[in-house]
Amino acid sequence: MALVKYNPFKDLRTMQEEMNHLLDLAWNRESGEELNEGIWQPPVDIYENAEAVVIKAEVPDMDQQDIEVRIENNILTLRGERKQNTDVKRENYHRVERYYGTFQRSFTLPQSIDQDKIRASCDRGVLTIILPKTEEIKSKQIKVEVK
Repeated sequence: MALVKYNPFKDLRTMQEEMNHLLDLAWNRESGEELNEGIWQPPVDIYENAEAVVIKAEVPDMDQQDIEVRIENNILTLRGERKQNTDVKRENYHRVERYYGTFQRSFTLPQSIDQDKIRASCDRGVLTIILPKTEEIKSKQIKVEVK
């Protein structure tokens, strides 16, 4: 009878390979194709002040024409594509850690947004969308007199 060294990670490795195979089938990808293409979403910060709700999204290395901001049925949708630099050949890269490809993010807007006055601008790789509040919804501060 031969002694076999027990490897506790063998089962985990097998399970990981099976999950990768299932995901390849589900996403219609060729086996072994990189997962980092086409699945990224730009991170966002969303905050509110007395005048508006502000959304800031990181979209570095993107041209303005590659970004679409749309509002439909009270849902704000950011859609776009970050293209990889074609000046450098793929085989010349040592490492690619940034994601490339298309993205889409959707946010449900509160009823208090004045959709006719929404503004969007892009500066230094940050897309800023300002969603002004309607006049009747803006908070009012009432001064309390102390006697």
